[in-house]
Amino acid sequence: MSARVLQDTYIAADSLPWVPFCEGIEFRLLHASAETGKWTVLFNCARGSSFARHRHLGAGEYLMLDGRMEVRGGAAAGGVTALAGDYGYEPNGVIHDSTCFVEPTRFFFINHGPIVFIDELNNLTGLVDAPLLMELYAKGSVAV
Repeated sequence: MSARVLQDTYIAADSLPWVPFCEGIEFRLLHASAETGKWTVLFNCARGSSFARHRHLGAGEYLMLDGRMEVRGGAAAGGVTALAGDYGYEPNGVIHDSTCFVEPTRFFFINHGPIVFIDELNNLTGLVDAPLLMELYAKGSVAV
């Protein structure tokens, strides 16, 4: 019986290509596990870009690197305005009606499961999970 050798992972993130995620948003895939469903990315969001309405089917965490993210209309509308250095935790099941980037923004994001994109009646319009991200990142594009 051979002993299993553990190995850590090192990625020079700046050497990875940016891949389109949705209009105005691109990402670098840092890690994805088909086994656990967890995925880790860097998002790069253009001014005026946004994520469509979605529900987290696994908790998410983010660290803002630069820029400004307005979640559910931002702090002025009762939501969240996240700035460089801010950390956020998004519980399993949370719905984000609006996530907008009012200036160029980059953030580190970990999700512990899929995200489903939904319309105003909560009908499924798309899904992002670790296996899909691995497949599409290898091809150089994601359509969500």
